[in-house]
Amino acid sequence: MAVEWSVVVPAKRLAVAKTRLSPLTAPDGDLHADLVLALLADTVTAALAAADGDAVVADVVVVTDDPRAAALVTALGARTVPDEPDGGLNAALAHGARAVRTAAVAALSSDLPALRPAELGAALRAAGDSPRTLVADAAGTGTTLLTACGGDLAPRFGPGSAARHVAGGALPLTGELPGLRRDVDTPADLVEALRLGVGRHTAALLPRLPLPAPRC
Repeated sequence: MAVEWSVVVPAKRLAVAKTRLSPLTAPDGDLHADLVLALLADTVTAALAAADGDAVVADVVVVTDDPRAAALVTALGARTVPDEPDGGLNAALAHGARAVRTAAVAALSSDLPALRPAELGAALRAAGDSPRTLVADAAGTGTTLLTACGGDLAPRFGPGSAARHVAGGALPLTGELPGLRRDVDTPADLVEALRLGVGRHTAALLPRLPLPAPRC
């Protein structure tokens, strides 16, 4: 029998999200909001379609107090819950995990425009029924995916989170998983995501963005 997963995605208020991407969007606040929403939309779209044999995503829950973000992901097919703790990323993820409908839950970064459904499905299949696992980001220090099966998610996101999750008992998942590892915090990160191929929402914004030249 396939393991059904719930995926929890945090989405900050647009005014305070992804500030390190502001060199691409300043002083246009509308463009910045559009970029943050595009990253979120491509992430949620991939998560909703993720499946791999014995693993299938049955529920995507976005934790947000931003009305535009909530309307967008609801239209895509996700559920939303308000960020009632209003205590930062980890509190939001723990709150979202309590609202899921399955025993297997995964916290997923909201800024993965190159994520492929097959990658997320493969990671969830590899997680299986392990109590806790993680996928580190491209730099190897952060976390883009944290899973728990039948227990506490115990999120510890933030700088150096991969080491904290491992210290807390999470098993690192191996494999390239390039789109799953490629979160976007800076303009250079977005260029790297473009190398992998981004989803349609982010791709639609590219003509409006002054992207830096690719690194050799």
